[in-house]
Amino acid sequence: MLAAFRNLSKSALGTVVAVLFLLAILASFALADLSNVRSGTMGGGGGEALVEVGSEEVSERELSDRMRRALQDAQREDPTATYASIAGQFGALLESLVDEKALLSFAQDHGFFLSKRLVDGQIASLPQTRGLDGKFNDQAYAAFLQQQQMTDAQLRNMLRVALMQRLIVAPAAVEARVPIGVARSYADMLLEQREGQMALVPAEMFRAGLNPSDGDLQSFYAQNRQRYVIPEQRVLKIARLGPEAVAGVQPTDAEIAAYYNANRATYGGLETRVISQAVVQDKAAADGIAARARGGAAFAAAAAPAGFAAADVTLGAQNREQFGALAGETVANAAFSAKSGAIVGPVRSDLGWHVIKIEEVRAASGRSLAAARGEIATLLAANKRKEALTDLLTQVEDQIADGASFAEAAAAAKLQVVTTPGIFSNGTARGDGDFRLPTELAPALQAGFAMAVDDDPEVITLPNDAGYALVGVDRVIEAAPAPLAQIREKVRDDWIKRKALDRARAVASEIAAKVARGMSMDEARASAGVALPPIESVTARRLQITQANADAVTALRMMFSLSEGKSRLVADPQNRGFVIVKTNKITPGNALNNPGLISQTQSAFQQTASNELGEQFLAALKADQGVERDADAIAAARQRIIGSGQ
Repeated sequence: MLAAFRNLSKSALGTVVAVLFLLAILASFALADLSNVRSGTMGGGGGEALVEVGSEEVSERELSDRMRRALQDAQREDPTATYASIAGQFGALLESLVDEKALLSFAQDHGFFLSKRLVDGQIASLPQTRGLDGKFNDQAYAAFLQQQQMTDAQLRNMLRVALMQRLIVAPAAVEARVPIGVARSYADMLLEQREGQMALVPAEMFRAGLNPSDGDLQSFYAQNRQRYVIPEQRVLKIARLGPEAVAGVQPTDAEIAAYYNANRATYGGLETRVISQAVVQDKAAADGIAARARGGAAFAAAAAPAGFAAADVTLGAQNREQFGALAGETVANAAFSAKSGAIVGPVRSDLGWHVIKIEEVRAASGRSLAAARGEIATLLAANKRKEALTDLLTQVEDQIADGASFAEAAAAAKLQVVTTPGIFSNGTARGDGDFRLPTELAPALQAGFAMAVDDDPEVITLPNDAGYALVGVDRVIEAAPAPLAQIREKVRDDWIKRKALDRARAVASEIAAKVARGMSMDEARASAGVALPPIESVTARRLQITQANADAVTALRMMFSLSEGKSRLVADPQNRGFVIVKTNKITPGNALNNPGLISQTQSAFQQTASNELGEQFLAALKADQGVERDADAIAAARQRIIGSGQ
């Protein structure tokens, strides 16, 4: 655990300074932004008052709701998380509620009132409360409240707190300035070096011989039921409305033939003709051109007396559609009815009298219907399946709108229904480690956990053109402690850990008491009568605290909080044992030899001083309003919410 103290590494001072001040100087600003406020419900009180803050109260119901939301957040990352997993947040969440109540009480005392219209505007600005037209929508708002599991009053109170923070706290904390003299003092502190010793008493060493009875396990389980709460599980019914539901839809032979004929230019190809043409306004002139052409003259020569050059009469290859657009349907019909080499005309059109020579007939060169059939069938099948899927979707939605149940709607549409096992909100199943709901059904999973058991089924759009899914809730398995019989081994291991930790605490406390009375660490360790790990000698600068690993940082911070020659017992944050920490020598730092560190400290301090001012302002609000805590009620609430086990 303490091996990392031997080789504490160095890093860029700027980063160290910034992180150290964040960790060692500044507490988290409870009302820093709306997202932090959202971690709990700000609704009215209810239940026994745990804390009185001016004219406001923090009730057990509010704290319980705040803890429930924190648990839900934790379970999004780890579905097996329980109240025991977030026990460390109890104090911080309670304090955040105290801060909020102090702010509201201060605002009331000093005439800071927010109009309903202002809060309405904040609600309307939330994207989740808008309809498809971008405007506030009652149905969207109701769905948002249901998804967040809060009431209108709770949301409004939450927004009031956020607005009060913005209007009252923020102005007191902006534009903080840190003098160089202050920065130098903290830079000196960062360079301060300490030498000390640390003795580890691991709980693992005291497990031997611990064998709980049935009574021990039952008693421990009863006292710590909240540690073994299984999060809510749901059994969902899902029916896919995807391409597979309409896979049997195929085009008929008649539809394929009709498509081929309608798109003959694409598939069958078209006959083209190389055409020469002269158009004149006088029929006699047209008869002359035709007579000369039929007499054997080249068409260009036949048309020359009428004033045409060779380029004027040469049209090149034309299909029927192209030539019809140029000369009109009557002329085109005549031209495409003649044989190769024929002289056609004169033929009258709106343009005048046409004389035409068919220079060459080029037969169509496209694919036959048989050759193009497969391609056309694939195209038509895709289009028909899209239409069929849309029709199927409309049918299902109409069934639901008419009051049909999930089973009735699925049966009417002949959909295949899948019933999941009991699953958590992340799609995993407690009873089947291999089960995980497919990723593409994530929208259906989210919808299923937002619905109540008696809600109508919903049709959800799936991503990546995967179609749709009909979703319903079959049943809800409420969050509850797992039966002792199912988790007996875990409870047994937890009991052993607790007793081993108690033994380790007793030994560590005895060593700490002897060291505090002046006995050396080595002598005190030896007198314990247990083969404990060797004592570690530690030398480090304060700025290296942020370099320590998670196992050692608590003990290292303690060494930098003790006076020279003093010692203290420190518990491992993860309940793995205890450390006796002693500070033997303190060497003050001198930042005058490192002006760059002073500048970096000033910069880092100015970036975070605003948060410190905000915290100090909140502390002043609490002092102004008065805070009275009912320690017994808080302890009882903690027991009811979390349990005594940690």
